[in-house]
Amino acid sequence: MSERPPRRTFFQLFTLYWAPVLLYLVVIFALSAQPNLQAPLPFQNGDKVCHMLEYGGLGFLMARALRANARIASPARVALIVVLAGAAIAAADENFQGLIPGRDSSVYDWMADVTGLVFAQIFYLVFARD
Repeated sequence: MSERPPRRTFFQLFTLYWAPVLLYLVVIFALSAQPNLQAPLPFQNGDKVCHMLEYGGLGFLMARALRANARIASPARVALIVVLAGAAIAAADENFQGLIPGRDSSVYDWMADVTGLVFAQIFYLVFARD
């Protein structure tokens, strides 16, 4: 017989699950606001790898938060919601970057973002427990 974990308050749930998502989004948009920012990986398409890693992290945090808070029974449904919401966030991020001097907005960067989200959700679905 397994015991259920103690019920957490809204503040505890927010602090443990949604605050990391919001903080991560602040970091993403702060990096996007940097003029003339170059990818730290010195090879062709190194920026795409950075995009995939960046949004993979966001996808993991969002899936973790939704699974803990939203009472969505299906891990696949959580994954789909995260990919759709993350793709919208990535589109907003790319549009924002287009307004920053020395930065450009690219559909290929958006595709790398979404790829990172999808990979994170595959990882999440493989290791998700009911």
